[in-house]
Amino acid sequence: MSRHHIHMAGHVVERHITRAGQGGERDVFEYALLRVVPRVERGECINAGVLVYCRAQAYVGARTHLDEARLLALDPDADVAGIRAALSAVERVCGGGAAAGQAAGDDPGRRFRWLVAPRSAAVQPGPVHTGLTADPAAETERLLGLLVR
Repeated sequence: MSRHHIHMAGHVVERHITRAGQGGERDVFEYALLRVVPRVERGECINAGVLVYCRAQAYVGARTHLDEARLLALDPDADVAGIRAALSAVERVCGGGAAAGQAAGDDPGRRFRWLVAPRSAAVQPGPVHTGLTADPAAETERLLGLLVR
């Protein structure tokens, strides 16, 4: 079913309402941005990655991209190597297996929930959002390109 929605600016946008069983073989997924906050007291951040979880497909994945020039513009003394290591660790936890360390035995949902838990480190997760996808791995790449690069 489609409905038209008029924004305050006067633009007409078509919205699609999907009911249970009408997803067109798309599954619900959740995602959160990974933000680098080099100086927590200043509150400035850059997007450096995306986490995606799709329960129906038992998928959890992360893709990262650190723009060093933007990071160093916020904090010339930022620990670039440490931040890269933290981002790499997130990708390993998502991948599971021996590289995930203690999280290796956890199911994808538990790994995702652990990674999106609030923290005050240099690499922080943003709020969790939802969507529909037929291919969560491709969605991870799409979101990386749209929101990070």
